[in-house]
Amino acid sequence: MVILTLLEAQRKTLLKQWCFDDSTLIRIGRAVDNDVVLNDSLVSRYHLEIRKIFGENKGDYWQVVSQGTNGTFLNGTLINKSQLPDNAILQLAQGGPLLKFQLQELPIANSWLNQPTYKVSLTSPPTGLSNFHCTHEGNSPGNLFCVHCGQPIVVKQTIRHYQVLRTLGQGGMGTTFLAWDATGVTTGVPQLLVLKQMNADMARIAKAQELFQREANILKYLNHPGVPKYFDFFVEGGKKYLAMELIHGQDLEKRICTTGPVTSNQAIAWMIQTCDILTYLHNQSPPLIHRDIKPANLMVRNANNCIVVLDFGAVKETGTAPGTRIGAEGYCAPEQERGQPLTQSDLYAIGPTLIFLLTGENPFKFYRQQGRFFRFDVKSIPTINHQIRDVIERVTEPLPRDRYQSAQELAQALAACQY
Repeated sequence: MVILTLLEAQRKTLLKQWCFDDSTLIRIGRAVDNDVVLNDSLVSRYHLEIRKIFGENKGDYWQVVSQGTNGTFLNGTLINKSQLPDNAILQLAQGGPLLKFQLQELPIANSWLNQPTYKVSLTSPPTGLSNFHCTHEGNSPGNLFCVHCGQPIVVKQTIRHYQVLRTLGQGGMGTTFLAWDATGVTTGVPQLLVLKQMNADMARIAKAQELFQREANILKYLNHPGVPKYFDFFVEGGKKYLAMELIHGQDLEKRICTTGPVTSNQAIAWMIQTCDILTYLHNQSPPLIHRDIKPANLMVRNANNCIVVLDFGAVKETGTAPGTRIGAEGYCAPEQERGQPLTQSDLYAIGPTLIFLLTGENPFKFYRQQGRFFRFDVKSIPTINHQIRDVIERVTEPLPRDRYQSAQELAQALAACQY
């Protein structure tokens, strides 16, 4: 029997299954006359075929033949035609649906699939199998969820109704977990999310508590695709927790350190998106200043290559009293260094971020004194043309009045640099 399992892309959980007990040809695509119909815009009408090949010397085997416009990936490799091994993962187009190909029987087949079937769709065990215990056997080492039962394979701890699956990061302020909301109480549907826990020692520091609480308060009232969604804020066991959207992607710092500098068009596109998010923040009433724009706080979503701004703990409303100096070296505007941030301070950070994206170097390397002030000197950098250089020099002017006055104005200047 051939078993095809449609997997949820991020969690690798079972969405649907088809079983073929006597087929030698299985057609998969968007058209309704396929054996497996996948209604996804990335999938072609007749995307691929899975064929049983009857061999004389090597024996029988299964073969996949791709016919899709957007390509087919077998275990991560783009293919046109290939032998199909057991437990193989097929992806119909980059970012498209995932199908697992199996030749073995379903783990619970004998108990409730005791008759010949064809194109059977299974999304959960049927009534009467509530006591079924899955052993999670046959899962890949990196799987968070079982491909058979759809439940988490390992739960490190449970905090309220959140099942902690993995530690994502640990810093001075707190620990960030990857968590599973199985009940759907918080978001309306079961899903993965980020759970931030404030460290106990930081909880004794008033300023740290203020910043942690501020991030929750700010996110709660923001609604923009470039800002993580707020889900929950609570205190449990004397510790504060913030639950928010999990962004599937990689921050720009890690991306550049891993793959190197990007093209000027890509860097500009990301910074225009960042300006769009800053426009949204600066247009709030009162305007919100992020205060910590830098590559590590700019995440690129895998799904659409779009920017999401992270870490809203440093956000400050304009018009409030001067406060704590917050900002990364090389990205922080002079007035912000003095504890007097403006909306133009966020724009300033776009300049050194562009330098980092186009060179892979710490922008502070190019920061030197010129006359009375310190400025970025990028004239000798071959990957920065004169148009981009002019934008960097203006947006990082020492005096805020000499910079672009709005994120929208900066975005227009960046757009003029594209070719």
